[in-house]
Amino acid sequence: MALHDVRTDPETTTRTPRPAPRPPAAPIRRRRERNRIAFAILVLVALLVTAPFVELLISALTPGSEIGADRWLPSMFRWANISDAIDYIPYWDLTRNSVFLATLSGVLTTFSSAITGYGFARMRGPGKKFLFGVLIMTMMVPPIVTLIPTYLLFSRYGLVGTYLPWVFWGAAGTPYTIFLYRQFFSSMPKELEEAAIIDGAGRIRIFVQIFLPLSRPLLVTAFVLAFNAVWGDFVAPDLFLNSSNTTLAVGVSSGYTNQAGYPLYNLLASGAMLYVIPVVLLFLFAQRSYVRGFANSGLKG
Repeated sequence: MALHDVRTDPETTTRTPRPAPRPPAAPIRRRRERNRIAFAILVLVALLVTAPFVELLISALTPGSEIGADRWLPSMFRWANISDAIDYIPYWDLTRNSVFLATLSGVLTTFSSAITGYGFARMRGPGKKFLFGVLIMTMMVPPIVTLIPTYLLFSRYGLVGTYLPWVFWGAAGTPYTIFLYRQFFSSMPKELEEAAIIDGAGRIRIFVQIFLPLSRPLLVTAFVLAFNAVWGDFVAPDLFLNSSNTTLAVGVSSGYTNQAGYPLYNLLASGAMLYVIPVVLLFLFAQRSYVRGFANSGLKG
C-alpha cells in the first residue's frame, strides 16, 4: 500500500517534458515562396543590369568585319582589338591626365566638403539655415545649366586650357557631399566637442583630430563619388581642355574613327571596356567603406 502511494503521488512522479509546439506549416511555406519570388526578381534585375556589359565585352572582341552582323556571337574572338584600341589613340597619356585630374578633384572635394559640412553641423551663425537651404536647392539645378556661364567666366580670366577650373570646383565642394557630411557630423554627441574645448582645443584642431578621423568611411565615399564624377565627365574636358591635356573620356568618345570619319565600333567598344576598369577596381577596393559611409551618414536634421 505504501509502495502504491509512492508511485501515485504527483510530487514524486517523474514527468516527461512536452515537446515544443511546431510552428504551423502554412506560414513557413508562404515565407519560402516569398523568398523564392524575391530571389527570382533579384536574378532578373542582375541579368538586366549586366546585359549591356556583356554586350560591350562581346563587341570589344568582335572583328571589325562582323560588327553589325545578325548574330549574338562572332565567329571568333579577336583579342588584338584591345591592343589596337590602346595603340590607336594616346591611351596612356590620356589615362595619366584623367587619373591626375580625377584624383586632384577628388581630394579637394572631399576635404572642402568635410569642413563645410562641419561648419553647417557644429557651428552657429546668422543665416546658417538659409544658406543650407540655398545649398540644397542647388542640388536641383542641372550642371549643364551653369556650364556656359562658367566657361565665359573662366575664359575671361584665361583659365581655359588648364586644370585650374577643376581646382576651383574641388575647393568649392559639392552640395550632395556637404549634405552627407552635415548629416554625419550632426549625429555625433556634443560631449566630444565639449571635452575638447575644455582641454583648450580650437575649432580647427577639433575638426582635424576628432571629427575627421571618425568620418573615415565617409571620406572614402566622398572621394569615390568625386573621382567617378570627374572620370566619367565628357562635356567639361571637351569644352575646357585642349588636345594636349584632355582626358580619356574625350579620347575614347571621339578618337576611334577612320580616315573618312566613320567610327570604328569594335575599337570603340574595346576602349570603353578599358575605360571602365579603373572605376570598377576603385569601387571594389573601397566597397566596404563606401557602403558604411552611406549607412553612417545618419538621418538627423
